Amino acid sequence: MARKIRNTLALALLGLLLERPMHPYEMASTLRERYKDTSFKINPGSLYDTVESLAKHRWIEPVETVREGNRPERTVYAHTELGRQEFIAWLDELVREPVAEYPKFVAAVSYLGALGPERAADALEERARHLAGRIEGADTALAETVGKGAPRLFMIEVEFVRHAWQAELDWARRTAAEIRAGSLPWPEHP
Repeated sequence: MARKIRNTLALALLGLLLERPMHPYEMASTLRERYKDTSFKINPGSLYDTVESLAKHRWIEPVETVREGNRPERTVYAHTELGRQEFIAWLDELVREPVAEYPKFVAAVSYLGALGPERAADALEERARHLAGRIEGADTALAETVGKGAPRLFMIEVEFVRHAWQAELDWARRTAAEIRAGSLPWPEHP
């Protein structure tokens, strides 16, 4: 049976609500504080649409409305039993079953030869510089959280992505070096 909600931001929100009931603004702030915006695209419009969809499907429900000072009222949401069951089943499925995700970079690499050797090596070296910067950012995030006592499990996806970036960085550098050395054969273009 197809899952009614497939948005990974919904997965993040459901995960947060395992901790305690929250209002959407607090959800967004908490995700950003924990560097989850590297794993999930977070913007106010999509966040509120996702909360609305989760409530419509009865995976979450309003539990109270709060007001702090002059701020507008905020609706606090919590899991429903259905929402908790759906979250656990969805999470289990995502961890167990690899799916084809069709990354844009893999599609581009399949036509790397069209760039010609010089431009391809330049592009890979520039990508390597960007990846090195992302890895540095991940290392900083891990040092500021896990390094200061937060449980590693709370940042495990940052650790995973950091390792994936490192593997990509190593590949990009090695391939650029092969191109520059002439050890990667290049077809002649007409």
